[in-house]
Amino acid sequence: MDKHYLTPLFAPQAVVVLAGDPEAPDSLTREARQLHQALRAQRFQGTLSFLDVRTSGTLADLAQARADLAIVALPPDQIAQALDLVGRIACRAALVLGSGIDAGLASELQRIAQREGFHLMGPNGLGLQRPALGLNASALGALAAPGPLGLIAQSGALTAAMLDWARSNAVGFSSVVALGPHPGVDVAQALDFMANDPATHSIILYLEGILCARRFMSALRSAANAKPVLVLKAGRRPAGNAAAQTHSGAIVGADEVFDAALRRAGAVRVRSFVELFSAAKCLASRYRPVGRRLAVVTNGGGPGVLAADWANEIGLALGRLSDATAAALAPQLPAHASLTELVDLSEEADAAQYRAAVEAAARDRQVDGVLAIYSAKPGGPADDVAQALAAAKPGMSKPLLACWMGDASVGAARQALNAAAIPNFRTPEAAVGAFGNIASFYQNQQLLQQTPAPLSTLAKPDIEAARLVIESVLAERRKVLTEMESKTLLSAFHIPVTQTTLARNATEAMMIATQLGFPVALKIDSPDITHKSDVQGVALNIMSGAAVRDSYQDMVERVARLQPGATIHGVTVQKMARAQRGREICIGMVTDEPFGPVIVFGAGGTMIELIRDRAMELPPLNQFLARRLIERARVAETLVEWRGAAPVDMEALERVLLRVSEMVCELPQLREMDINPLIVDENGVVAVDARIVVDHAPQSLGQAGGSYDHLAILPYPARYEQQLPLRGGGEYTIRPIHPGDAQMLQTFVQALSPESRYFRYVSSMTQLPPSMLARFALIDYDREMALVAVMKQRSAATDGSIVETERVVGVSRYVTNPDQTSCEFSLVVADDMAGKGIGSRLMDAIMQVARDKGLSEIQGLVLSVNPNMLKLMRSLGFAIKPFPEDPDFRLVTHAL
Repeated sequence: MDKHYLTPLFAPQAVVVLAGDPEAPDSLTREARQLHQALRAQRFQGTLSFLDVRTSGTLADLAQARADLAIVALPPDQIAQALDLVGRIACRAALVLGSGIDAGLASELQRIAQREGFHLMGPNGLGLQRPALGLNASALGALAAPGPLGLIAQSGALTAAMLDWARSNAVGFSSVVALGPHPGVDVAQALDFMANDPATHSIILYLEGILCARRFMSALRSAANAKPVLVLKAGRRPAGNAAAQTHSGAIVGADEVFDAALRRAGAVRVRSFVELFSAAKCLASRYRPVGRRLAVVTNGGGPGVLAADWANEIGLALGRLSDATAAALAPQLPAHASLTELVDLSEEADAAQYRAAVEAAARDRQVDGVLAIYSAKPGGPADDVAQALAAAKPGMSKPLLACWMGDASVGAARQALNAAAIPNFRTPEAAVGAFGNIASFYQNQQLLQQTPAPLSTLAKPDIEAARLVIESVLAERRKVLTEMESKTLLSAFHIPVTQTTLARNATEAMMIATQLGFPVALKIDSPDITHKSDVQGVALNIMSGAAVRDSYQDMVERVARLQPGATIHGVTVQKMARAQRGREICIGMVTDEPFGPVIVFGAGGTMIELIRDRAMELPPLNQFLARRLIERARVAETLVEWRGAAPVDMEALERVLLRVSEMVCELPQLREMDINPLIVDENGVVAVDARIVVDHAPQSLGQAGGSYDHLAILPYPARYEQQLPLRGGGEYTIRPIHPGDAQMLQTFVQALSPESRYFRYVSSMTQLPPSMLARFALIDYDREMALVAVMKQRSAATDGSIVETERVVGVSRYVTNPDQTSCEFSLVVADDMAGKGIGSRLMDAIMQVARDKGLSEIQGLVLSVNPNMLKLMRSLGFAIKPFPEDPDFRLVTHAL
């Protein structure tokens, strides 16, 4: 069970091929001819055999053909028969190469695979490559060179083009997967394998759409937490969206929502095919920048200025040398060198001076990466400078990029840079853009680490009252809430609103206004009118009762004339918002297909559609995410001291975003919401108007079993926290793990005895490798769960004071199996805490979580030489039996 479930597909030891007779090429499909050619071109490290689907053979014959993976490349009318044969020879995975297969046949093939119990990749894809194994199970042409990059693409043509580019740019791959529509094994599953594959250090993803948002986000977050993931998505504009959906058969969704999802998953997005190649060069070099400050070392002012301009354009900062670094470097450079903004070495710079400048910049703490630009000139030392950079690279811990401008005269220099795995580009803009894309990895990783709970630490909202409002609206077969109903919903979540009263005639309006005090605002109240100002249904700054009466009558008559079919309940009266220099903000939510609810922040007022200033974030939010969301909107520049107005109350604005996040998490009926305008100034916030659209709760975005199935990212499951007494005295807490526990988890593993570590990890390692630690500490709470037992302990600080810290004393974990009905568990308890009841409580708790997720069975592997764990399993009612694949283990199972 320690191997990934897709190992038979991606790392088979034996492969059987069903692709027709290569001696009769006219009878083969195009993919079959390409497959036979690919398999002959290199030697597969495992066992390779061939079967003819038209002759099933005897049981003895079929027994000889047993394999991990079957590759099928046959005409559509023969594929189902071939998959029946795959089931008979007990293959655990199958790959179907072919195109033009309709959805009906694809579904039938999936049913056969499910019935026979093997994983199916395809149809309508071009297959996969595993260069290190010599496996070219594809119609993509020659096998790629081995390397650290994993590639997953929903386009065979683009995959083939990338491989062609990679051959001439010294880029190698650990895996190449070309998927099409109806893929069986989909993007999320392939991504999950690469996240766990030690040979894959970085992942490139080309997407046209996704089938399941929850599963995709789960796999992407897991992968990006362990290694950089670079994404190129088609369909950025409506026309491209339509084309992508037609091609991939998957759901595309709004491009800006996809942006928000990738940021939250910790992945990096590029915008073009060219940009993808540029960023791939950096990923292939395994660079891990930790900031956005790029130092530019150049021998020409013009190219350096172009680099600086583009850095500013995409939000990077120039890495300026510190005074100490500049002073130490200056004597080593030509007399005309400049070290102010750029590191301009002048035209006289030689290889040694380039190397000195690059190494000095790399050592400077004010620099996160270095770009060396060389402008070719007749007789210049282009090759020598490239060799100098190659010599400097091994001693650098920061990214080093190069731009050799020119063509014929710098060919050899570029080859030297490629050989040293230094990403090099033909233009300064491309080099700067590549650094910017990969630098985004660090920024997005901060978003990935956030795991907010569904409810903030603010005062508890009246969720039941809000649900009653929504139920009453839906009971009337309405979906659009009135302004009064919308503000009631906001008030239930403690969002400040203006006092609003509905008047049903002009006299009522006059009396209400007099009681509220002038000036007042009048607004038409109708569920059929989305934008009141469009039908002249808003009147502001009314200063007297008579004016209120006249405005009421005029407004009702005018709206009835402009929108005769609208139901008019009356007119709402509210006191004008107090702020003279308040900023108008819009906060709301939209529902995206496929990512579900998305929180929106931007400029408000009547010009909102024209300005189109909106930043997006997937819920749930915490204060960190709320602040980053505000910063991404253009209106953020006006929230500080601006044109004589005092800075706004940012904490109040963040609280509203947290409250909206709570609403989105707790009310799955919400479809749209616009709080516009929300007036914010130095004294706080107030919602002046709001529009909310509801509907019945949507279909789950992930596995069944939970209150938050409408969300693409599950919130931190705080409901599973519990305080328990410790046998022998004291107490401890069992709670779900979160990313902040990583160091405590590492300390816990390091403190285990060698025997305990071996029992848990079947390894002699003394600590968790960084990729494993990242994967264990950040989980998605959907397909997996980890609970930690935590105790508080007191220790003396260096100054003699007593500090209280936390210590992990036990961990239980489960991961959902591919069948989506069972899960595999693990358990480990600190050696000094054995016998105190922690293990049994952790198992009870993790089994309860699995039940809540709707799983039917929990299972695990226990070493036969681990009597204490086997004894615990018996006491908890687990069935214990031999494990057929390895006699050193026992398989323990329990029905949930």
